[in-house]
Amino acid sequence: MEIRDQTETNLINLRRTIYSTIMSSVDFEEAGHKLLKIKLEPGQEMELCIMLLECCSQERTYLRYYGLLGQRFCMINKVYQDNFEKCFVQQYSMIHRLETNKLRNVAKFFAHLLGTDALPWHVLAYIRLTEEDTTSSSRIFIKILFQELSEHLGIRLLNERLNDPNMQDSFDSIFPKDHPKNTRFSINFFTSIGLGGITETLREYLKNMPRLIMQKQKPASSESDSSDSGSGSDSYSSESESSSDESDRKRNKRRKK
Repeated sequence: MEIRDQTETNLINLRRTIYSTIMSSVDFEEAGHKLLKIKLEPGQEMELCIMLLECCSQERTYLRYYGLLGQRFCMINKVYQDNFEKCFVQQYSMIHRLETNKLRNVAKFFAHLLGTDALPWHVLAYIRLTEEDTTSSSRIFIKILFQELSEHLGIRLLNERLNDPNMQDSFDSIFPKDHPKNTRFSINFFTSIGLGGITETLREYLKNMPRLIMQKQKPASSESDSSDSGSGSDSYSSESESSSDESDRKRNKRRKK
């Protein structure tokens, strides 16, 4: 009979080992070397990602050590990259529960992973930047995330990345074009945090929005006009037919008389 440990003692011991290794290492290279020696069961890679993020959030100020360590694991194995992507979604969904200090550290950690391409940029699709879909906490997170990216990449390179034609589906939620109200909110948000330069394309779209709406309405109006003219001609033909029938009846009556 197989005995199973329901107290999760092994999992707790694993977390302790990961924690002590991260906190006792001199630099990220030593930490990475030691952590890779820990034998992980399939699926336990997520525990390492969670503990790394937890240790990072507990610091008084953000330490680049954690970003470099996370970057190293993302580059070593795609499994860690996928798990950090899940962590990003999870952290953003519960960002309102984090204290400001933890929130800042987490945002800077993910900004490092994005800035070094350790994390794919399509994770930004999980952020919807509208007044209704954000809270004060999530707006602080987005602010720190993009300010760090701007500092790491520079405004010109950041703008190029955000205007990549192949990635527009992932950025539509950050630069919404579904409604003028949401478009203005996104422009005003980035302008207020000193990153108005990345909204040039969105400003141009907002400027041309009335023209685009008119262009969409023209085909619809032309179709309605053609249908109206068609119905008018039909009614005219039916009226002419009825009048001709009436005149024929009058002629027949006269002949009978």
